[in-house]
Amino acid sequence: MDKKYKRLTRGDVEFFRELLGNFCLLDDETLQEYGQDETEDLCYLPEVVLKPESVEEISKIAAYCNEQGIALTPGGARTGLSGGMLPVYGGVLLSLERMNRILEIDEKNHQVITEPGVITEVLQNAVKEKGLFYPPDPASRGSCFIGGNVSENSGGPKAVKYGVTKDYVLNLEVVLPTGEVIWTGANVLKNATGYNLTQLLVGSEGTLAIITKIVMRLIPHPTRDLLMLVPFRKAEEACEAVAAIFREGIIPSSLEFMERDALLWTMPFVSGRVINVQDDHEAHLLIEVDGFDQDQLMQDCEKIVPVLEQYDIDEILFAESAKQKEELWQLRRKVGEAVKSHSIYKEEDTVVPRFELPNLLRLVKSLGKKYGFQSVCYGHAGDGNLHVNIIKGDLSDDFWEHGLSEAICELFEGVIAMDGTISGEHGIGLVQKRYMPIAFSEVQLGLMRSIKNSFDPKGILNPGKIFPES
Repeated sequence: MDKKYKRLTRGDVEFFRELLGNFCLLDDETLQEYGQDETEDLCYLPEVVLKPESVEEISKIAAYCNEQGIALTPGGARTGLSGGMLPVYGGVLLSLERMNRILEIDEKNHQVITEPGVITEVLQNAVKEKGLFYPPDPASRGSCFIGGNVSENSGGPKAVKYGVTKDYVLNLEVVLPTGEVIWTGANVLKNATGYNLTQLLVGSEGTLAIITKIVMRLIPHPTRDLLMLVPFRKAEEACEAVAAIFREGIIPSSLEFMERDALLWTMPFVSGRVINVQDDHEAHLLIEVDGFDQDQLMQDCEKIVPVLEQYDIDEILFAESAKQKEELWQLRRKVGEAVKSHSIYKEEDTVVPRFELPNLLRLVKSLGKKYGFQSVCYGHAGDGNLHVNIIKGDLSDDFWEHGLSEAICELFEGVIAMDGTISGEHGIGLVQKRYMPIAFSEVQLGLMRSIKNSFDPKGILNPGKIFPES
């Protein structure tokens, strides 16, 4: 990292204190807290944490940092898994947690206008009270911010039927690195007016602009759902069954894959014994259908079951109550937390066309044998998104820090050969940027760097992310 940024001076701190008062923080505990997210055990300390409450304050902070050459890293709830908000060059960590208001729920047009610091589940619950639905639901929905979801183009289990964050964002108010405030689009469902700046910023990981308001479309909230858990004696067959279900014309609202160890490690994190994992169960599929007609959902399940019975499965568990559904979903949503607590690990967020899932799983396991690592896999099988958790276990520190990257390169090369890509929803951030040349040519990376330079000529905004060191 050879980029040079100005270290904060007493004058810089005085400027921020005059602007924000007690929301300009420099104590060691705060710097430590805001210097890390959920990415492995990484920590990069900012020099100051700023917590603005208005777009005007953010505009002044951005303009000042741009003029002074101070690194400025936007931060949300710090639930990211790619190091996307780590302040690797120190400088200012700009926390958006006080920008936490839902400004308007427009029931007539099925839209919501929100600030970025609103917790995703809070937003979902607020619109649900109006009979409306915001489907993207990452595992951290109870703590992550909607602004972070936009920055990472988050997905989650519902993406297989309803799409990801980008499919709901209509318009954004953003602060550019130079301090100007702009809207990127219009509050309409169709827009063929000029370049689509809105969609360019979705998934840009805080490297192009600071999101301050979000306009999102909503849909009617489904009133019915059915949920089943299916044990497979062969993990590859669980992967094969995914594409087979879709070939029957069924589009589940969720279709999740969990390997045996993922479930066993997660059991202690869920109250009660939710399921019994038998010795010969290699993997499970969690399958949900939803809609408005209970009879239609039953017909969907009646079509799914014969597909599943073509494979070596055990007895299918149908959730019989809302409580049991919640328990099964808690089991799935807590897998990441369980893996993290079990061992030091690295998580790869691979995604391939769903028909290639068995090949992807085979590749992961063959690389584990070749390089000597254990992997625990789970993820959103319905859209081909497999989270590959590589467990450190007894691996040497030297191999973990230096040799493992060779295995990851081989994994990503295989994923690209399957017409997939190296991140489905976690983003590139800090930890995956070295692998970008596997997914993109120099021409493609050059275009991306040109876009970054157009928005941020001085390179102050979330520096050190996405692009490999040149």
